[in-house]
Amino acid sequence: MISPDLIADRIATIQAQLPATTKLLAVSKYADTEAIRAAYAAGVRDFGESRIQEAIQKIQTLRDLKDINWHMIGSLQSNKARLAVQNFAWIHSIDRLGLARKLDRLVVESGHSPSLCLQVKLMSDPHKSGWHESELLAELPKLAKCQNLKIVGLMTILPQGLNPDQATEVFRQTAQLAEKLRSQGWPNIRHLSMGMSGDYHLAIAAGATIVRIGSSIFA
Repeated sequence: MISPDLIADRIATIQAQLPATTKLLAVSKYADTEAIRAAYAAGVRDFGESRIQEAIQKIQTLRDLKDINWHMIGSLQSNKARLAVQNFAWIHSIDRLGLARKLDRLVVESGHSPSLCLQVKLMSDPHKSGWHESELLAELPKLAKCQNLKIVGLMTILPQGLNPDQATEVFRQTAQLAEKLRSQGWPNIRHLSMGMSGDYHLAIAAGATIVRIGSSIFA
């Protein structure tokens, strides 16, 4: 494990680069609970996981950290949706209408209502899920019927191999899509979950409110 002091130094360096409007989400999916505790001690309160079962084990082990916020950032299978609703404060990977509809029912049943981001895919990528812009706009009326959901933002994951100009353009288009959604009756879509260890500076410049950083902290 990386030493707690090194984790703290890395977090301090990253935090110094973030504007007040941007939250650091420490992607802890490959980190053990001691590394997470070190990041928590350094001031981080938001942690991202992508595998439900492993995440729940960490959540249970770290339940003494009362103000920690767990974010589901990985692809969410429908059969794990109930566990996600019950255990996470945020779910960033709402990538299809069927999943949104299922969560709409589960929120009522469970009494838990996590903040949700719609995952968008604004550049073709066979390895990533999410709505293309035209698909999302077409399905907005159906999404609007999921009245129990707390949809607060958009999330995007860049295809691999983009140069900085291409990455900037995808981030910019994501911000523009959020603005378009707000103008079409979705005023709560204020968050942009975008940018990772290698490109978060570009995401911040485009308006990211949440950057998902893992390897620059824990690797």
